Order: sequence, then structure tokens, then C-alpha cells
Amino acid sequence: MATVHQGRPARRGGGAAWLGQAQFWFACLFAAGWTGVVCGGLAVQFGSWDYPCPLCMVQRMFMLLAALGALHVVRAGMRGTIDGRHYMTGWGLALVACMAGGFTSWRQTMLHIMPGDAGYGAPVLGLHLYVWAWILFMAAVAAIGILLAFAPWTAAADLPAPVCRRAGQLVFAFVALVTAVNLVAVFLLEGFHWFLPDDPDRYRFFYDLRILKK
Repeated sequence: MATVHQGRPARRGGGAAWLGQAQFWFACLFAAGWTGVVCGGLAVQFGSWDYPCPLCMVQRMFMLLAALGALHVVRAGMRGTIDGRHYMTGWGLALVACMAGGFTSWRQTMLHIMPGDAGYGAPVLGLHLYVWAWILFMAAVAAIGILLAFAPWTAAADLPAPVCRRAGQLVFAFVALVTAVNLVAVFLLEGFHWFLPDDPDRYRFFYDLRILKK
């Protein structure tokens, strides 16, 4: 079993090296996975003209914040050397984002919990998007907890820098692109107004500029 010295896992050799790199690769998967979930929301939004409400947008923001927490780990790993501070900070930020996102999705679920309430938006695979969001947020909280429980064996201090750098660049580009698209989507929905309507029914930006008429 590897020993921990001065807060950093010792260098591993042989077949155990892949296990010591698990947290870095999980961080890449975590960031890309949450970004992919946001992509799914954007696909529903633009594919079926299902306008997201403010709570939907807040959930997307927490998803991207969770991805940014994981990117803190990825960014450190891209340099080839990463210590316990980066792991703890990155996963701590991701955990807070997932807990906040879970509360937001739970709140929206409770708004439509009464019998006969059809819910907001169209269901996907039998559940509304905010219910799926709650499930995913809670699953992410559990995954982070398990990951931290096994941190002494999965948090290497030294990583293969060239490989990690290329992987990190791809993940960063993916997160940045989807974040930008989501910001544009919010702006188009909100237009030149301070608040997004509780039940949006149009992209108000185009109506504010009179590109489209009521």
C-alpha cells in the first residue's frame, strides 16, 4: 500500500500507477459529464421548443459550477504535479455546487408534486428534466463521497503531463463552448430585461429588437 508523505500520495510504480491517476481521469469525466447533461437540456430546448424556466437555468448553472470544480483538479493535473490542496479544493467546490443544484431541482420537483399537476415541460423517459437533475445531483454527491473515501489510493501526486495536458485541453474547450452557448440561450430568452419570466413562452431578445412581432 502506498504511503502518504507530507499530504501527498507517494509515487507509485508498476500496475498501481493507473489507480493513482483515477481522480484526475474521473475529474475529466465528471466535468465532461455535467457539461453533456447541459447539452441535453439545450437539445430539448432547441429541439422541441421547450423554454426553460428560471429554476431550470439555475440548475444548469450549478451543473456548470460542478464541472468547474472538477476542472480545478484537471488544471492542476495538466502540469504533471498535483497535491492534496488541489484535490480537496476542486472536489469541495464540486460538492457544494451539487448540493445547491440538488436543492434547486428538489424545489422545482416539490412545486409540481400535487396529484394532477402535469409538471413543467415535457417528460424525458418518463420523468421531467428537473427530476432527472435531482437524481444526477444526488448521484454526483455520492460519487464524490466515495472518491474522497478512497483518496489515499486514487490521488497521485505525479501524472503523465503530456497526456493529461491534451485531455485537459479537450475538456476545457468542451466546457467553455457549452457554457458560452448556454449564456447566449439565457440572453435570448431574457432579452433586455432584468428577470426571466417564470413561464417563458418566447425568445424575448428578438421581440425586443422587433425582429419578431407579437
